[in-house]
Parts: sequence; structure tokens; C-alpha cells
Amino acid sequence: MLRQYELVERVLEYAPQADEALLNRAYVYTVQKHGSQKRASGDPYFSHPVEVAGLMTELKLDQQTIITALLHDTVEDTLATIDEIERLFGPEVARLVDGVTKLSKIESMGENERAAENLRKFLLAMSEDLRVLLVKLADRLHNMRTLHFIKNPGKRMRIARETMDIFAPLAERVGMYEYMREMQLLAFEQLEPEAYATITGRLAQIRSEEGGQVDAIAFAIKQALSEAGLSVEVSGREKHPYSIWHKMSERHVTFEQITDIMAFRVLTDSVEDCYKALGVLHQAWQMIPGRFKDYISTPKSNGYQSLHTALIFQRSMRMEVQIRTRDMHQLNEFGLAAHWAYKQGGLRPDGQVGWLRDLIEIIDASHDPEELLEHTKLAIYQDRIFAFTPKGALFQLPKGATAVDFAYAVHTNLGHAAVGAKINGRHMPLRSQLANGDVVEIIKSEHTDPQLSWLGFVVTGKARAAIRRAVRAKERQEVATIGSKLFDEIVGRLPQRIGKKAIAAAVRRLELRDEEDLMFAIGSARLTDRQVMEALLPGSTAQLPDDEQWTRTERAISIRGLTPGMGFELADCCHPVPGDRIVGLRRPDQKVEVHNINCLTLANGVDADWLDLSWGERTTGAVGRLRLVLYNRPGTLAEVTQIFAGNRANVSALNMVQRDEPFGTYEVDLEVSDLAHLTRIVGALRASEAVADAERL
Repeated sequence: MLRQYELVERVLEYAPQADEALLNRAYVYTVQKHGSQKRASGDPYFSHPVEVAGLMTELKLDQQTIITALLHDTVEDTLATIDEIERLFGPEVARLVDGVTKLSKIESMGENERAAENLRKFLLAMSEDLRVLLVKLADRLHNMRTLHFIKNPGKRMRIARETMDIFAPLAERVGMYEYMREMQLLAFEQLEPEAYATITGRLAQIRSEEGGQVDAIAFAIKQALSEAGLSVEVSGREKHPYSIWHKMSERHVTFEQITDIMAFRVLTDSVEDCYKALGVLHQAWQMIPGRFKDYISTPKSNGYQSLHTALIFQRSMRMEVQIRTRDMHQLNEFGLAAHWAYKQGGLRPDGQVGWLRDLIEIIDASHDPEELLEHTKLAIYQDRIFAFTPKGALFQLPKGATAVDFAYAVHTNLGHAAVGAKINGRHMPLRSQLANGDVVEIIKSEHTDPQLSWLGFVVTGKARAAIRRAVRAKERQEVATIGSKLFDEIVGRLPQRIGKKAIAAAVRRLELRDEEDLMFAIGSARLTDRQVMEALLPGSTAQLPDDEQWTRTERAISIRGLTPGMGFELADCCHPVPGDRIVGLRRPDQKVEVHNINCLTLANGVDADWLDLSWGERTTGAVGRLRLVLYNRPGTLAEVTQIFAGNRANVSALNMVQRDEPFGTYEVDLEVSDLAHLTRIVGALRASEAVADAERL
């Protein structure tokens, strides 16, 4: 553990203007407050904040950050308060400590809820001042270094999993690769102990068998570059054990099949020397195609810059080589923190960490803890590709990202309005996955909404959160529309007319926010007709028996203008289409199920509120299901599909359900405009010599 004078001297070495007295006071304060508290290792508890502060001095951070590191656990674990810290150390330190302070465990909440709430508050604090993140990462790194002292294996696993899923990717996203690699290694040791032992054992074996081979290759690289007149530093190392395991898992290969275990780093004086060194190495050794990446001309989203290539050395040995300037190396290893050596103006979300804005959008859009964790993990994981707008703006996305992900990366409103895409000038489906360097133009329309089906292929947390939020808003709007129509019925049964004041009073009595909230509660069956009547006109239901089953008005409720899948669902059992007589089954917090009046499964709806529905004057398309028995001979399906095309019906699904020579039985889902349209198609099918039988299901 660092002594008091050692910590202060470290700070004064790179920041001679720092307030020595204030640093000393913070050190003494944390020692006094934590007092006799012990860590799982048996060390005094204050050794932890002191070591975290030491990590911050290695990054040459300002005195406010060092003091924050010293005090970051005092509010949670001692009697210290934020007000007291503000009085003693100033408002800036108090704000930072408040952002970093570990949140008390809420035992009544589920594990995901605790993790999500922790993450939510942490990300919000981090977005205001990124020094909160730097201290938190150092705090987590030191806790991981001492994780083995915790006796409870379940707790060790939980902390390791959280580190692997959240904190290591966060470290990567701000370019702190040293922190990321160590966190991954320590978490890997806990999460996969057998794999960790096997890989580290194999690396040790290779080390002993090959002796100084890494040093020999590094010397050969340096010699080749020196002969070309380049002054460089070359270092070599075995690949990170977690990186090896990740590659084994991702590619489904064994340790022996991984041929690029060794990696080498070349540090130069200038960018020009980086490219010159690359040319020299490609001339000296054979380059492996497809493995070259230029992160100097196109940096990663966290500011990382380097040239990556892979070469074949002697005896078909593969090796990775990274080439960068010395300044790049400093920034690459310590990312955002390294910028403090050049500018002491505070770290806030800018171009380098614009992904933080996406995280804040995700916090606003996430509906529950599981969504927040899912979307955030998607947003902070690595493996990126680069795509461009037609005007040349660059966007970085995860591998597997689609045109919809790109649209949301540009702007949420563009994602909402997307109806098509041009990729490299060609019209492509919105689900098309993007490749490095693609130029993407999003085709938009003002008369469209995000589709629920997009959730089946988008990969970014921002897109997933925005789509879910928009779909939920649309669902709420349409459920409220249904509720408004039911409300008119309910009001019609009251003994007297009511006005706006009565509605406002009812909203207050039912403890709802506003009139729209009332309509949503009615549409989603959270309120019964009796409850609404009593709230609108107290005493109006006094003479009604408790089991009174009210009859709806003779006028059916129209679903015209509503979207299937939002406020209501068309039942899969009977596939109603416009023109059918329909009824709706309404259950609390579920969408209205729309059935054909002749549907056999309606007998199961005794627990639901039945609604008499109509399609409205202007019908909208729906899907009808047919069962076809076709003769099993060449050209039969072609003849049937020509009938569909001739009647302007689109096939949305086609399945063979049975085969009895010489017949095949198929179920076909057709997009039709109404019942008459479907009936015409059935008639045309029955008239065809290719069809033995056709009927609607």
C-alpha cells in the first residue's frame, strides 16, 4: 500500500501546482473514516481507496480525480456525507464522489434489477464527467486483483461476470486496453477455471520448449527495419489467454489450430515511418491476405490508432504485428485518461466518445432492467465495422449490423422513417448486413412507423431500444383508441350526460395521470365498466348486482385505422379477414384478440370480456389461410402461384403438411384485401385442374 507521502509525491511529480495540503487532508480523511474496517484479504479497508488513487496517479490524472479515488467509498461505507465532502473538499470533488459511490445493495430487488439500476445511475453520472468512469474502472480493477480473497464462490462469479460483461467492454470503448486485458484475464480465471488453467499451462509449455523464440523474432523484425533506416522499438508477447480462448470458442477450433499465438508491436517516430515499416515487413515476410487493418487512417470509435498485419515467419509460423507511433501507443493503452497529459479541461462526451449519447438514449428508452442490460451490452461490446453516408460521414457499428442499425446510428428519427436502403448504389432489403466500407443511403417516408419484425435482425442496442420504445408508444396509442370507443359506450349507459369536469374528476378518483391514461386503462381492461361508471358518476352503480353482465350497445366497435399487432391481434386459429363478422376477446394487459364469429376456440374465452367488432367502412388487408390438396406432378405449384399472382394476392407462407401419393396437402397464408378477395381466389383454385381441393381454414 502507498504511504501518504509517496502518493503525494507521485502527484507532485507530474502536477507540481497541485494542492499538497488538500491531498494530505483527503488521505487522512479516508484513513480516519474507514478506521478499523477490514477487507476480505484481512488488509485495512482504506488500503483499497489508496491503491485506487495510486492507479489514478499512474494515469497522471488531476488532483480532483485523485481525491475522488481516495474518498469514493466513504459515503457508502462510513458515516461521511456528500455535504461534508463538499464542505471539506469542494463541490467538484463532491459531485465526482457522488457519481462513483457504490450503490447500496437492495436485497428486495432481483439480481438483474440491482445490476440495471446500478448501471443506469452509473451511466448517467459518467455522461456528465468521464472522470467518474476512470475512477470506477480503477476501483473495479483493484477489486478484481483481490477477488480471490472472497470466500463465497457465487459472489466471485457474479462480480467476475459483471466485470466481463460491463466493465471490460467499457474500458475497451474508452481505449484503456491495459485495464481491459487485465480485467478479462482475472474474470476469465474465475468464470472458466479449467480453460484458464489449460491455456496458461500450454503457453508455459510453449515458452519452455521454444526458449527465447519471441525475443529472436523481435530481433529479426528490428534488424529488418533498422537496415531500412528506421529507428523503432520492437516488443513481442504471447497472445492474451482470454483472447486465445475467445478465438477458440468463436471459431470452434482447438489450441493447436490457432497458429498466431505470438504478437509483436513496433513503435516508430512518425506516421510516415509506420507505413514505411509496413512495406518493409511485407517485403521481408509473406503477408496473410485478409488480415491487414488500417486503424490509423480510420481510427476506432475510442480513438485507437494502429496498423495491424499478420505475417508468415519461418517454418510456416504465423505472427501478428501492430505498428504505431509512440504517441499512439500511449493513447491506445490508456485511452481517454492519456488525454489528460495534453489537456486538463475536463472529460466530457465529444466526438471520441459519442457512443455515450447512445447509452443515454438507451437509458431513456429501456422499459425494464432486462432490456437495459441487454441494450447496454450491445452498445459497448467491441468488434466494429465502418460504413459511410453518401456524403462521406463515417459511422462505426458492430459486426453484423444492418441497414436499420445504420439508420438509427445516424439519427433516431431516420431509423423510425426508414422504408428501404441503397447499399453501394444498389437497392437492398433493410435487413441486409453491412460490410466494411459500405456506402449506405437510407430511403425514408413520413408515413411509416418502426416495424416490430425489425427486432429479429437489428444488433445495436440503440436501434433495439428505439424500436421497442416506438412500438410501445404506438401500441399504447392504439389501445387508448380502443379504450376511447369503449368509453363512449360506458358513458351511454349512465343515467345522465357528463362533461369534461366529470372526466377530470374521474381521472383523479382513479389516481391516473390524465385522460389518455384513462382511455389506455379502459382499452387494456385494467378497469371494469363498473369502476369507470362509478368514477364518472359516484353512486350510479349502486342498484346493479355484483355479477351484472352488461350488454354492449348494438353498434359494433370499429377497428378501422388500427394496426394488427398493435392494439389488437388477428387470431392465428381462424385468420379473420375483412368481411368476416368478428368479435374481440379482451383480457387485462393483453391485446384484444380478434376472432371470426365461427371460430371454434371462442369457447375458451369465458374468462375474457367480449367485444362486438367491425372492420369499419374502409377495410385494411389481412392474412387468410387456405388448405390446398394438389396433384403431385411437375408444374402444379407454378400453376397455383399464377392463380395467386393473377388475383393480386401475395404469399406470406407456404408449408407442405402431408404427402399421400399422388397428392400433397399444403397450408398457404395469403395477404388479401377482404373476404370477397379470398373467396374469389378459392373459387379460382377449385376450378384449376392442378387442385384436388381448396378450402379456407
